[in-house]
Amino acid sequence: MASNADIANAFEEMAALLEITGGSGFRVNAYRRAARTCADAPDDLCVVAQRVPKQLEAMEGIGAGLAARIAEFSATGTMADLAELRAAVPPGLPELLELQGVGPKTVRTLWKDGGIDSVAALKAAIESGALSGLPRIGTAKSIANLRDAVEHHLAAAGAPKRFRIGQALPIGEAVAARLREVTGVAQVAIAGSARRGRETVGDLDVLVGIREESAAERVSESAVSMEGVAKVLARGPTKVSLRLAHGMQVDVRMVPMPVFGAALLYFTGSKEHNVQLRERAIARGLHLNEYGLFPDDGAAAPQDRGIAPVAAADEASIYRSLGLPLIPPECREAHGEMEWTEAPRLVDVSDIRCELHAHTTASDGQLSIVELAELAKSRGFHTIAVTDHSRASAQANGLSVERLLRHIDAVRAAEQAVGGIRILAGSEVDILADGHLDYDDETLAKLDLVVASPHTALRQDPATATERLLRAIRNPFVHIIGHPTGRIILGREGLSPDIRTVAAAAAEQGVALEINAHWMRLDLRDAHVRAAMDAGAMVAIDCDIHAAEDADNLRFGVMTARRAGVTPDRCVNCLDAKALARWLGRRRGSGH
Repeated sequence: MASNADIANAFEEMAALLEITGGSGFRVNAYRRAARTCADAPDDLCVVAQRVPKQLEAMEGIGAGLAARIAEFSATGTMADLAELRAAVPPGLPELLELQGVGPKTVRTLWKDGGIDSVAALKAAIESGALSGLPRIGTAKSIANLRDAVEHHLAAAGAPKRFRIGQALPIGEAVAARLREVTGVAQVAIAGSARRGRETVGDLDVLVGIREESAAERVSESAVSMEGVAKVLARGPTKVSLRLAHGMQVDVRMVPMPVFGAALLYFTGSKEHNVQLRERAIARGLHLNEYGLFPDDGAAAPQDRGIAPVAAADEASIYRSLGLPLIPPECREAHGEMEWTEAPRLVDVSDIRCELHAHTTASDGQLSIVELAELAKSRGFHTIAVTDHSRASAQANGLSVERLLRHIDAVRAAEQAVGGIRILAGSEVDILADGHLDYDDETLAKLDLVVASPHTALRQDPATATERLLRAIRNPFVHIIGHPTGRIILGREGLSPDIRTVAAAAAEQGVALEINAHWMRLDLRDAHVRAAMDAGAMVAIDCDIHAAEDADNLRFGVMTARRAGVTPDRCVNCLDAKALARWLGRRRGSGH
C-alpha cells in the first residue's frame, strides 16, 4: 500500500512536470498545495480513500478532483495525469530537477531553447559552450552554477539524499562553532530544515553574520579547510558550498550584520511560510526579501537602490512589522501560523522534569539502576522510570516475571541508596500482535509505571494495528504507549494506525502517547502529535535511554513536539513530582 509520502511525491512531480511543459500556473500551485497537505496528513490517506473517500475532500486544498487522484493512486500506485505528463517529456528530463538550484522553469528553458533533455546532455553542453546566450541561463555565472550542480549531482550518485536530523544537526553545530572563532564574525546560526527541526535534512545551511566585508574571505578559508571536506562545490564572495566525505552538502553564507535577521528568516524557510510572509508584505505595501523588509515602490532589488529597510537586523522586527508575533522556527510550515495574534508558549528542553522510559543492564541497557539515577539527577530531574524490556523481547534480554519481581526490589533498594530522586519501578511491556500485553494484569499491578510498546508484527494492516493499540490503551495498568508506530526514519515504515482514533482513545483513558526522542525514531512523528493535540491527549517526550549519551537526544523529541504545537501543560514529563504522582495514580483509580 502506498504511503502518504508516495502520494505527496506524485503530486510534487506532477506540479514540476506541468510547469516544465507550460501548464496552468493555477494547476501547478494546486498540485503543490496537495503535496504539502498529503505529506503532513496524520491519517493514512490510502485507508481514508478506501473507507471514507469523501473525507479526503475535507482536507485543506483537496477538492473532488484531487481527492479522486488520491483514491486512484491508492488503488493503482499511479495517476493517469502523472503518466500522461511523464510521457510528454523525454525520460531523462525529470532528473534535471534533482540538480541543486535548478527548478522547472530552468529545465523548460534548457529543454525548449537548448535541446537539453538529460543531465548527460547538460554536461556536454556546458563543456562545449553551447549554453552561452540561452535566455536567463546563458551568463557566465549561471553556467558556472550549472557546472557545479552537475558535478555535485554526478559525484553524489548513490549517496543518501536525506540525512536524519540527529546526524545532520551535530555536523552543522560543529561547523558553526568553528566559524564563530573567525575574526570579524559576529553571529553564526544554522538555518534551513535543520533549524525547523524536521526529521530529515537534505543539506545544511549555515549563516554567518560578519562585521566587515574583509571577514568573508576568512570565513571562506576556514570553511574550505575544515577536516572532512571532500570537495569545494562553489566558492564566492558571499557563499561557500562544500560536500563532506559522507555526502552531505553544507552551504555557508556570509551576510552583513545589519541584514542578518532578514537572511536568517529567508534561509530558515519553509518555502511555503516565506511565500505567505511575502504575500502579507505585499498586502501592506511592503516588499520582503533576504535583505530586509522594504517599502514597495514597484521596482525590484530595493537594497541595490539605496532604499532603507523597514526591518532587517532581527527576525522579531520583521514579524512585528508584518503584524505577527515572532513565530518559532519549528512552526514555520504554513500550518495556520499566519493567523496567530500571539505565539504559544511551546514546550522547551528546560521544561522537562523527568524521564519515563529508560533501560538498565537488567535488559539491554548499559547503565546500572544507580548510574541511571545519577544521570537523571545530573539533568535536574525529580523522577526517573526504570522500564526494562518485558519477556517477549528476548533479543533485548527481556525480563521473565520472576526476574521482574527481583528487579522491582532492586529499584526500591537503589532509590534508598541514591536519595534525592524518585526512581519508578516500571517496564516497557510488549504489545503483542493481538493487542494483549506481555505480562498479565496481576504482574502489571506491581509496577509504578507501564510503557506499552509495539516491537514486532510492524507490517499489520491499519485496521489491525489500530485495534492492537486501542486494546493496550484500554488496559487500566498502561500509562504510556511507547513509540506507537515502531517506525525507523529512512528505515522502516512501521504501523499505520488510524491515529485520530488512537489519540481520541488515549485522551479518554488518560494515557499518554510517546514522542520517542531518539533521532532514528521520533515516533510519534509531528503530524501524529498534531492529531494527539487536536484530540486532547497528553504526550510523553522520552529518550528511551540505553546509554548515557541517549539523554542528549531529548532536544530532538522536543523539536518534534514544538513542530506540533505542544505546550508544557500537555506533556507529562513537564509535571512536577506531586502532579506526576497524581497522574500515575489516577490511571489506576487511586487518585494519589
